[in-house]
Amino acid sequence: MPEMDTIEKPHYAGHRKRLRERFLANGPEALADYEILEMILFPAKPVGDVKPMAKSLIAAFGSFGQVLMAPPLELMKVAGVGEAAVAAIKIAKAAAERLLKEEVADKPVIKSWTQLLDYCRIHFGYAQNEEFHVLFLDHKLRLLADERQQKGTVDHTPVYPREVVKRALEIGASSFILVHNHPSGDVQPSKADVEVTKQIAEAARPFSISVHDHLIIGPKKHFSFKSKGLI
Repeated sequence: MPEMDTIEKPHYAGHRKRLRERFLANGPEALADYEILEMILFPAKPVGDVKPMAKSLIAAFGSFGQVLMAPPLELMKVAGVGEAAVAAIKIAKAAAERLLKEEVADKPVIKSWTQLLDYCRIHFGYAQNEEFHVLFLDHKLRLLADERQQKGTVDHTPVYPREVVKRALEIGASSFILVHNHPSGDVQPSKADVEVTKQIAEAARPFSISVHDHLIIGPKKHFSFKSKGLI
């Protein structure tokens, strides 16, 4: 029977400690995406090597962001990924969403535009299905609420302008930003996108409620109706 001090340690021994030390000393920029994902997965697998799982996830979904946004059932198709790993990944996504929403909440959107775009992108920019959201703003252009109106393409899932305006009146919104994602990554507006924007603007005008912008969000790009002169 070999002596205890001669037993060969696994190749990953001390890896977690070294990774934490490097993160704390040099910040997240010093770590690759798969290493950040490793740290997220540590609580899901308290003992053992999570590097293969982290690398497999990024290989399967294409990027760190796509891993965070992937549906739980799709994540669990990757070898070694169970409920604990899915929970850890979704907690990381939820934390990022809440941080960005908090940064946007008390500032006029024109002063926190970059954070607003980041919030929309991580919230549903990577979603596999199209979602239509309305960001309701007060008279100082501060965010009152982010509410999903529909799920599915504008072409097939109707967005009801009167319901959007009714909700704006209920919560005292002075304007709103329409936001939806294009899962394909092509953020150019369709004819239906342009038409529904006009319909909502016309329905809101008699109540002195304006459409501040309509944003189409993709994983890496966005399209602003306002900046392109469409509003």
